[in-house]
Amino acid sequence: MKFRPCIDLHGGKVKQIVGSTLTDDSRGLIENFVSLRDASYYAEMFKRDGLAGGHVIMLGPGNEEQALKALRAYPGGLQIGGGITADNAAYYIECGASHVIATSYVFRDGDIHMANLDRLVAAVGRDRLVLDLSCRVRGNAYFVVTDRWQKFTGFEINQKNLEELAGYCSEFLIHAVDVEGQCRGIQADLVEKLGKWTPIPTTYAGGIRSLQDIEMIRSLGKGNLDFTVGSALDIYGGNLSYREVVAFVSGE
Repeated sequence: MKFRPCIDLHGGKVKQIVGSTLTDDSRGLIENFVSLRDASYYAEMFKRDGLAGGHVIMLGPGNEEQALKALRAYPGGLQIGGGITADNAAYYIECGASHVIATSYVFRDGDIHMANLDRLVAAVGRDRLVLDLSCRVRGNAYFVVTDRWQKFTGFEINQKNLEELAGYCSEFLIHAVDVEGQCRGIQADLVEKLGKWTPIPTTYAGGIRSLQDIEMIRSLGKGNLDFTVGSALDIYGGNLSYREVVAFVSGE
């Protein structure tokens, strides 16, 4: 199990927000933390601590300058997502991203667009592509959500669908949107299902507040999941020690 750090960007600043409150006009937006430092500071920290495979997420417009600063500070060490298409994916790889992360370009109008997925694979290759399958509960199942996590698609998170998509990408990034940014515990049933079902490296995000939650991900996920944590970390204004998390996963 690996710790995959994150740098979330909104309005040109490093922030931690409750993602489900993000809308077009930002009314009702809940910000847990707004940093006075730029993205390169965090990228350099993650590089120094040997934390590869973290992600930079551009939440809306006005974030590219900060995103590029992070990629240049840690070339080959960070993935990038937010507005990724077949037209710009190769550009971000050239700027230093190890992978690009796609959601809305592949999932739109409530369905998966295989033609767009094929275009992304052609642009950067399967080995450089991560699919963001962030999801919410509807009924007794989890479904991928798009457009700032406000719109449900008909794409269910299940073993069959994960196995099919694994042929097009190298990793999955999956936020449990219903608990994301709230620091009140993980979505345990989702973690358990992903640990059983996923055929490729998968990063879980959502609700982590303690080392006990991280240990639960290790246990319920059968060691098959990596994790990311944002708002709970002390480097982002929370109570969970970043240093303790780094030490926890390194076995120190």
